[in-house]
Amino acid sequence: MQRGGSDSVFVALQYLLPHHLLCRLVYALTRSETRWLKTLLIGAFVRAYAPEMTDAAEPDPHAYRSFNAFFTRALRADVRPADPDARAIASPCDGMLSVADSLRGNRLLQAKSHDYTLDDLLAGQSEWVARLAGGLFATLYLAPHNYHRVHMPLAGRLSAAWQVPGRLFSVNRQSAERVPRLFARNERVICAFEGDHGPFVLILVGALFVGSMSTVWHGEVTPARTAAGVRPLAAATGVELWQPRGAELGRFNMGSTVILLLPPGVAHWEASLRPGLPLRVGQRLGLLDS
Repeated sequence: MQRGGSDSVFVALQYLLPHHLLCRLVYALTRSETRWLKTLLIGAFVRAYAPEMTDAAEPDPHAYRSFNAFFTRALRADVRPADPDARAIASPCDGMLSVADSLRGNRLLQAKSHDYTLDDLLAGQSEWVARLAGGLFATLYLAPHNYHRVHMPLAGRLSAAWQVPGRLFSVNRQSAERVPRLFARNERVICAFEGDHGPFVLILVGALFVGSMSTVWHGEVTPARTAAGVRPLAAATGVELWQPRGAELGRFNMGSTVILLLPPGVAHWEASLRPGLPLRVGQRLGLLDS
């Protein structure tokens, strides 16, 4: 079967899979501290994806207490310096750039002929939709081998956060090109900030096997077992709401996608950005205009 045909079969199969049941199974397996099981899982992952371990705070993959601890490993403090320009918008994660563009009013490009609305993405939070319409957005894909913690792209104060229930389709390129409104359909955690130059929003999108996400303010956020609707998240960990650019704000407990939203008239993307560009935390994505 040719590549396009196999991609279509893979995407079609996802419509039939019990996403959340699989997610709960993976959750249990990846947190097991049973030595033989975690060694088996970590070893298989290292052979399949060859993650870069030289920049990890603990470079020995088998030193971690569970697969999830290995997967969400911390980096050494010196390996991801933020761009020195105080006006720089820093990449919030390692990964690959899918799209960096302007919103067409209320619409965001997903891939090829697919787009979706800001209202759908933000689950009808009209105040934030109004403030961000016509602004900028960037979609960043984290592959399995990437570092999976997410950092502040700008300094800001957490103003609101909410969890949106949904499906857990894969967010790889094949799915983005074939599943309409993918990022507005998947489970996601949305963090909205007030910065010195206005509001911005960072969205952690769940994916196949990725229903569990964490933030420094809310701890672990997992899908509800029933579709309970949009759920406001209260900051409960005591972490300061104001965080500087580059500070850790959360993590994926498997791989997924981050979407950054900026309001109109405050910034511009770097001319060198292009789909497929590899990114690292702290790398400049654009500049604030003042």
